[in-house]
Amino acid sequence: MQQNTIIPSWLRFLIIVLLVMAVLFRFFNLDSKVYSHDETYTSLRISGYTVAEVKQQLFNSRVITPESFAQFQGINQQKGLSDTIMSLAKEDPQHPPLYYAIARFWLGIFGNSITATRSLSACISLLVFPSIYWLCRELFSVPLSLPWLAIALTAVSPIYLIYATEAQEYILWLVTIIVSSASLIRALRLESKSENKLAPDQFTNWSLYTVILVLSLYTSLWSGFVAITHGIYVITTANFQLNKTVRDYLLASIVAFFAFIFWMIIGLAKFFQFLISNQGVKTELAPIPLVPFLLRQINRIFFDLDFVLDNNANYLICAFLLILVGCAIYLLCRTTNYQTWLFIVILIVVPSLPLILPALKSGEIKLGSEPYFLPSYLGIQIAVIYLLAAQLYNGSLARRRIWQTIIALLIIGGLVSSRVYYQAETWWHKGASYHNLQVAQIINRSPRPLLISNAEGINFGNVVSLSYLVEPRVRFKLVKNLIIPNISNTYTQVFLLDIANTWRQQLAPQDQSKLNLVYQDEYYSLWELRKNSDSR
Repeated sequence: MQQNTIIPSWLRFLIIVLLVMAVLFRFFNLDSKVYSHDETYTSLRISGYTVAEVKQQLFNSRVITPESFAQFQGINQQKGLSDTIMSLAKEDPQHPPLYYAIARFWLGIFGNSITATRSLSACISLLVFPSIYWLCRELFSVPLSLPWLAIALTAVSPIYLIYATEAQEYILWLVTIIVSSASLIRALRLESKSENKLAPDQFTNWSLYTVILVLSLYTSLWSGFVAITHGIYVITTANFQLNKTVRDYLLASIVAFFAFIFWMIIGLAKFFQFLISNQGVKTELAPIPLVPFLLRQINRIFFDLDFVLDNNANYLICAFLLILVGCAIYLLCRTTNYQTWLFIVILIVVPSLPLILPALKSGEIKLGSEPYFLPSYLGIQIAVIYLLAAQLYNGSLARRRIWQTIIALLIIGGLVSSRVYYQAETWWHKGASYHNLQVAQIINRSPRPLLISNAEGINFGNVVSLSYLVEPRVRFKLVKNLIIPNISNTYTQVFLLDIANTWRQQLAPQDQSKLNLVYQDEYYSLWELRKNSDSR
């Protein structure tokens, strides 16, 4: 790759425009999308209540309003930070507490609204831009425009935008992955120049890596696999010898894991269950074929309109991006030193193996696993950025124009994807809550509707999600297990969310009632209980 010390003026202007667009897409219309099943669990953990406490207070066959859920969806006077941490420790230890502690402090300033909750992720996402600039500067010494190109493509990446507007910890985890990787490479680079002399800045660099690794572990347990990736990289580049660099790395890692051991002990049992079941979310989502899933993830790094375009267009885009990624990895391995390409390749492969290997047997992978591919998204994106930066200044003018066109297509594709996502009310990552808006619209048509459900399966999170979408006049009657509720005749329509077969068998003959299926998707169903006119 040719040395280039001057950033083209067009690239500077482009970066400014794209960063402005990225900020707009991240901070406007934050409350326009469905507050999903998993986001309601985030708010529940922030509130300090447990699922068991909510079931005891709300799932008791009494009629309640949508406002009844508010106490369990944000900070309140009854619970403190210690309750938030204990709620996670008791019921959800696979989610470490750092993000939830920060979110609790954030909501204490800005309130419990959807906009306030999601704005924390939006603000954190802005740290991705300087972080990826730093990582690219550490990985590649030339050309200078490469890290700026990385910022440009990151600003329009659809997958990063999605997690930047979700009330979950994944965008914070991405920042810690990037910063820990950059600090590790910096520590290794400076140590290789120190000629085995212990310099103060070396201690500072390893200390920075240790601190960021601890923060990463307290953000996501999956950071353990990122740490394994770093370990493989350090040991391999040291030619499997226990030299000073390896010893310094091991010391930093041991300190980090001892700092994390408190939460590691709490979550050990459930974490292994989490790995074996290959379920990263609280929902029971149907699996999909592994290969289409992986191809779709590559698409979503650069272009995310597979729910909008027809199959032929999706196949064409997928083929183009797959070839682009293949060429990027090939050029990376061929033209860079092995310390550079090895880090990127193992970052793509190693953290994804715990998800892919169990899926190879069945050929299917659980939906909801997408966030745990964030290290792989990062590695793939950096490889493509290197390819684009390398071709911008090599070859003939015609060849450079072709690659400039490819960059323009990737940026336009990202912008279009971001624009469509910005206007959408729901998106693929909403999972079990994808259709909640349509269900709420059906319920809201009734003058005096009653929604009946229980806490079985995904119902708990979806009922709370629906409480954000239905009108204040809607009433909820939430029951325990399969208890058949008493239903008053004061409601114009009675809806039942995802009821079991035993419910249908017992409710159908009751009071000459009839059950009609009014909505169904791959996750749950909505039924209407109708009474014959002579029984009203």
